Amino acid sequence: MVSFGPENRLAVNVQDKLAILADAAKYDASCASSGSKTTRAGARIGSTEGMGICHSYTPDGRCVSLLKILLTNYCIYDCQYCVNRITSDVPRARFAVEEVVRLTLEFYRRNYIEGLFLSSGIIQNPDYTMEQLVAVARTLREAHWFGGYIHLKAIPRAAEELIAEAGRWADRISVNIELPTEHDLVQLAPEKKRTEIEQSMMEIKTRIDARREDQQAGFQTPPFAPAGQSTQMIVGATSTPDVDILATAHHLYEKRNLRRVYYSAYSPIPHADARLPPQTPPLVREHRLYQADWLLRFYGFELQELVTPGKPNLDLDVDPKLAWALEHREQFPVDVNTADRETLLRIPGLGVKTVDRILRSRRRHRLRAVDLRKLRIPWSRVQHFVTTPDHKPRPKMLESPHLARQLHSQSTRQLTLFQ
Repeated sequence: MVSFGPENRLAVNVQDKLAILADAAKYDASCASSGSKTTRAGARIGSTEGMGICHSYTPDGRCVSLLKILLTNYCIYDCQYCVNRITSDVPRARFAVEEVVRLTLEFYRRNYIEGLFLSSGIIQNPDYTMEQLVAVARTLREAHWFGGYIHLKAIPRAAEELIAEAGRWADRISVNIELPTEHDLVQLAPEKKRTEIEQSMMEIKTRIDARREDQQAGFQTPPFAPAGQSTQMIVGATSTPDVDILATAHHLYEKRNLRRVYYSAYSPIPHADARLPPQTPPLVREHRLYQADWLLRFYGFELQELVTPGKPNLDLDVDPKLAWALEHREQFPVDVNTADRETLLRIPGLGVKTVDRILRSRRRHRLRAVDLRKLRIPWSRVQHFVTTPDHKPRPKMLESPHLARQLHSQSTRQLTLFQ
């Protein structure tokens, strides 16, 4: 390690660089490899479908491993929530393009990884940084015929042609929104503009849509980010409530066609600005946001059903669907043999796949309580909200103010090996 002063401790050994830049990348949560299911045509090494070390999960439950690093943790920006900001006194390192390529191939050949997640601090300017990221992906694909998963972080304000080339080589691209509102960015990251971030997202969306239209028209077009785009929001660095966080996520899903919004609980950093909270927010808040996000995307819930200006934050004691059900007890119990899919999806404890199994099963015969148990549903929770020919929940229990506490204790107790 060569020292250039306390604010610029420089790593020169590749192993030292890896230690620094892998650790620096841990704050970016938007690295799941969901969405890419096929190996690229002509690939000679790497696959997006293999099994390996568990680092990330795809929607179908597969574990995949990614080499998750920064190209560099140098940065010209001074975002107060970021440990790599220009005023931060941390060891610095920077990979050459060839070093990232070599590490990726060596880790793959040892069966440590199945793909690469590559982000970076901003060095010199957005275009220069984006050129370096693109060069890594292009070299892997063209020079080494690498067919594994590649996720590149797109840099806001980078030239459109660089974004276009990134999408050509990467399976997924992400542009981090960073903070939920424009006011939050002004407060903690004034060098970043919400309009510029969303403009980059819009460029990616436009190219993804154009490729889909060309394919539907029968044209053979080169790939462009086949796994779509994602983003990350830091939660708890400001006092912004959940209603605004989810409103931003809903906007990005609707207008920018994002595949996924990741929520990352703020983690205190050394020598933090006084405007930042001294502690990490409750991690359960991050979990509740993911649950609410799922309800909005896959369960037919509207934003105002989960959070409102009068109740702007999600309940930390119970999950959002249960909280909604307890506030709308008049809509329960539900007859599982006659209710439509939308109604079944609102029953606490029933997921999308379970509801679809219920719909298939009841075509053959009327479902009884024993049939529901065979579907491996959490009966202790579901029983209060459903009826079957042999099960009628006690009305007094459903109306009881103690039901929420009982269900909460059931969901938080430790399961035994055989449960």
